[in-house]
Amino acid sequence: MKLMILVLSFFALGANAQKQSKEKMLQHVVLFKFKDSANAADVTKVEQAFRALSGSIKEVKALEWGLNNSPENLNQGFTHCFIVSFASEKDREIYLPHPKHKEFVAMLGPVLDKALVIDYWQK
Repeated sequence: MKLMILVLSFFALGANAQKQSKEKMLQHVVLFKFKDSANAADVTKVEQAFRALSGSIKEVKALEWGLNNSPENLNQGFTHCFIVSFASEKDREIYLPHPKHKEFVAMLGPVLDKALVIDYWQK
């Protein structure tokens, strides 16, 4: 009997873990095109500041980023992609006006040429 309870508990834990991994996240995708005048130190400062937001704003569930390396040459000058994951639209509503996010956006002015932002729910 104890073995059966243990086996059933194991399967229940597995099903719960599978359910959690299927939770859909709201993805906030941000693309950056830097000004020609932005130097490597400027760009590194932006990268570090963006990554720091995930540690400063608890509503950010995950953050990943990378540099364009597409061979298609369709990036229109956008070089950086950041994906910020939220559990809900409410979390995004807290993130956007958050003082740390506003501080980050303000630092972009001198170095950023363009930004492109799209949000979507994972399918």
